[in-house]
Amino acid sequence: MDISSAQARGSFAAYRDDGNDLSRLVDLERFPIDQPGSDTYREAVESVRAQLRVDGCALLSRFIRGDIQAALQEESEALAPQAFFSDNCVNPYVTADDPSLPSDHPARCFQHYTNGFVARDLIPEEAIVKQLYGNTAFQRFIADCLEEPKIYEFADPIAGLVINVMPDDTELPWHFDTNEFIVSLMTRRPDEGGEFQYCPDIRRPGEENFADVQRVLQGDHSLVKSLTLNTGDLQLFKGRYSMHRVASAKGQRLCTLLGYAKTPDMMGSLEHTRKIYGRVTQQHIDAHNQRRQDELMG
Repeated sequence: MDISSAQARGSFAAYRDDGNDLSRLVDLERFPIDQPGSDTYREAVESVRAQLRVDGCALLSRFIRGDIQAALQEESEALAPQAFFSDNCVNPYVTADDPSLPSDHPARCFQHYTNGFVARDLIPEEAIVKQLYGNTAFQRFIADCLEEPKIYEFADPIAGLVINVMPDDTELPWHFDTNEFIVSLMTRRPDEGGEFQYCPDIRRPGEENFADVQRVLQGDHSLVKSLTLNTGDLQLFKGRYSMHRVASAKGQRLCTLLGYAKTPDMMGSLEHTRKIYGRVTQQHIDAHNQRRQDELMG
């Protein structure tokens, strides 16, 4: 075990949760996810649903208890040195270049990418974020907020639960997600900047809307919304259809991404996984030729 992993285990082992009891991690007074069927639970769910209906994005401020936020930040800072940094250029779909397309096509707009990710298989079982990710009460709450009968953890052994590491003065460029929705937990707010910026429903299943995507890439932000997240905030976002990025930040920004899917077989694409995480598994190779039902790029 390396030093950073040992530090991480030591910093949050005391907060290990048992079963479905999230009382030591989540502010259950504001978000009573342990009381399904209650009026307060239904009110919390409906509040999130209302936000998602507006533009596919919902913010749950101070979701993690205030007295746990320091430990949450410490564990992500301890794990951050294990991130893989892909210093390359990617298009919004994280696909390979296609010379058959016009030179000004959005799929040929490549942006510099300097972010790092701590992969799922590097995050210890004792981590607060891993406890939250696998907790059935939390998963039920997220499914209810998304108006889904059930959600599943990713089958992907590398993605699914990852920590996005943004060093000082870097940004996460415009992109679409592989999954229809993503749950993110801010674990370290940067000193300045680092706003989450997104274009609500800029594309739909079977309709790429390349014209508007190109406008945004060229600097027209009339379709762009901006959101600031603080340490301990939870966000639900439908990133498969809404192009998004994280603006340049001063000071390190750490955000954990909790990936769930409507089916139990969700895998990242071969090209995306290789570029973002620096490695693939046989599972990724086997899934490579399976076509997404929404027929969208990426």
